[in-house]
Amino acid sequence: MINYTRNELGIVTLTIDMPGKVNVINQAFKEALAATVARLYAEREQIVGVILTSAKSTFFAGADLKELLAIGGSQADKAACFAMLQANHQMLRQLETLQRPVVCAMNGSALGGGLEIALACHYRICLDNPKIEISFPEVTLGLLPGAGGVIRTVRMLGLQEAMPYLVEGKKMKPAQALKAGFVQALAQTAEEMLQLAQAWILANPDAAQAWDSAGYKLPGGAVNSAKILPMVQVAPAMLRAKTRGNFPAPEAILATMVEGAQVDFDNALIIEARYFTQLATGQVAKNMMNAFFFQMQEIQAGKSRPKDLPKWRASKVGILGAGMMGAGIAWANASCGIACVLKDVSLAAAEKGRHYSAKLLEKQVKQGRKSEAQAQEVLQLITATESVESLAGCDLIIEAVYENRDLKARVTREALPMLAAGGLMASNTSTLPITGLAQALEGSQHSAADFIGLHFFSPVDKMQLVEIIKGQQTSSACLAKAFDYVQQIGKIPIVVNDARGFFTSRVFGCFVQEALAMIGEGVPAAMVENAALAVGMPVGALAVQDEVSMTLTLSIAAQAKLDAEAAGQAWQAHPAQWVAERMVQEFQRAGKAAGAGFYEYPQDGKKFLWPGLRAAFEKEGVQLPWQDMLDRILYIQSLETLRCLEENVLESVVDANIGSIFGIGFPAWTGGALQYVNHVGLTTFAARAEELQAKYGERFAIPAILKEKIAAGDVL
Repeated sequence: MINYTRNELGIVTLTIDMPGKVNVINQAFKEALAATVARLYAEREQIVGVILTSAKSTFFAGADLKELLAIGGSQADKAACFAMLQANHQMLRQLETLQRPVVCAMNGSALGGGLEIALACHYRICLDNPKIEISFPEVTLGLLPGAGGVIRTVRMLGLQEAMPYLVEGKKMKPAQALKAGFVQALAQTAEEMLQLAQAWILANPDAAQAWDSAGYKLPGGAVNSAKILPMVQVAPAMLRAKTRGNFPAPEAILATMVEGAQVDFDNALIIEARYFTQLATGQVAKNMMNAFFFQMQEIQAGKSRPKDLPKWRASKVGILGAGMMGAGIAWANASCGIACVLKDVSLAAAEKGRHYSAKLLEKQVKQGRKSEAQAQEVLQLITATESVESLAGCDLIIEAVYENRDLKARVTREALPMLAAGGLMASNTSTLPITGLAQALEGSQHSAADFIGLHFFSPVDKMQLVEIIKGQQTSSACLAKAFDYVQQIGKIPIVVNDARGFFTSRVFGCFVQEALAMIGEGVPAAMVENAALAVGMPVGALAVQDEVSMTLTLSIAAQAKLDAEAAGQAWQAHPAQWVAERMVQEFQRAGKAAGAGFYEYPQDGKKFLWPGLRAAFEKEGVQLPWQDMLDRILYIQSLETLRCLEENVLESVVDANIGSIFGIGFPAWTGGALQYVNHVGLTTFAARAEELQAKYGERFAIPAILKEKIAAGDVL
């Protein structure tokens, strides 16, 4: 647990070795630390100093989130949480007031609670390994550092300097942590690290924390100082503009920082504990912990990957089409060390796609993230070509041309002879069913079993998700290889079954259509855009529609109508279609690429909403309730996600939640499109959906799967 040894110099080494792969702050650790601190005090007269280190490859991974997730929201739960935090504070406070020098020897990453333990030591030495990460990731999980991390960081760095590490969760490598002041020395080996720790202890027998020393002043200035006060006054408004009030954690962290800086250390810890309790017992933190930790772990562990199949790595990847998506996919491969061939109809077009990576690399060189030589190594992995023969030996070929069945079939057939034996063919389509596209493999040495969808998101260099789509004949081996490839290029894979629009495009389309429907009802465009931003969508739906192009939207709607009629199904146009048709046919405003859409796009300024929308669509006296607008945006996406789960387009709640956040931009505070239903409460969600259905149409009808869950007393 915590191994306790004392050498002949009187220096105690505490080696943390908790059960499991990593050290975490759980009940067992807290009991072990309490016993260890008690022993240190009992033997203090024989102790010269203390070294705190780890037996794991990492130093400390933070808190046990399972324990935090289990905390309820009752007053009794809140009281118990607060008492637990106070006990933790007391243990670390006893460690730093031992009146003996305490050194933290960080042999690996120190995250969250691990970094908080390190900050309770008087001196910190870290191995100089670029794989080591030092950070407070709590804000990304809806929490704040609750073991003294906020209070100690502010007292160590000052309010302004501490902001990025606490409010934003800024990550550091050891060299960056040294520069910032989180560590005081770097070592090349574990032996050197322990030697440095011992030497510092012997040289600093009276070590104490700065904030426990006489004459201590807050670095950078007090809260009411001329330098800091303007920042303190404006920071809450700036933060609210970013969070829209949907994320309690950043605001709680800022409040803890400012309030804690105005009182003595022990009272500051009480303030921190109160804010942490407020967050940990709230639903938003539980949503975010569930999605960004537990469900992400399930995806990374390959829960959606076929079992008992060997791991696979792509060695040479072909990309058909060097447009925006193809160029981005080439970057995704080359930046991860995979050789790729970028093919287009002409060498000039292919070279243009390759230049996309060159620009990204140039930016990285300017930022100091790569040397010129390293950038050239990456760029040389991309071969631009107009010759199909250059694809010979590719074990994966990804078609990334326009959303046209005939074009996709033609380029696929042309490339198939170049695909290596045992390789897989993929399409980057965002809407066209994979089973139909797989027909292009008929008559070749490959079959539909070797064909799969790999739906990347734009811009590929920034978007982390890849939606893997199984066709009706896609083999388990093909799916396993595709899953492994997505992880090989550092992306997040979700797996869905074949259907028009799959999951992400289908649900995202509902979001955009709902916004257009509101425009058609006469709601001012600015209100529609602001409603989307208010609930936490990253961008307004009208801005998105302009990027996609209304011509494409109408084309997809027309094809869906034809497919429905061919299947003998009734077809009813969405209210949004009328708005899109008028924008294209009456006003000739098809979107950004056409130079005009819902927004104007001046050459020398920022885009702005087209003033003509008022005369074209707004109606006098229309006063749509603001809450209705907010709910329509979130509910329509959650309802469509439920239908995807019901129809087996989605096979898991995990893929639904992670896919909705990272692919669609569904608000992170909700924990995902299905977790949002849990957040509201299934019965409450269903009742509200029925209200929206009565007012706005059948698209808000409750899917049978939700009724079944409610009847069973279950959650999603």
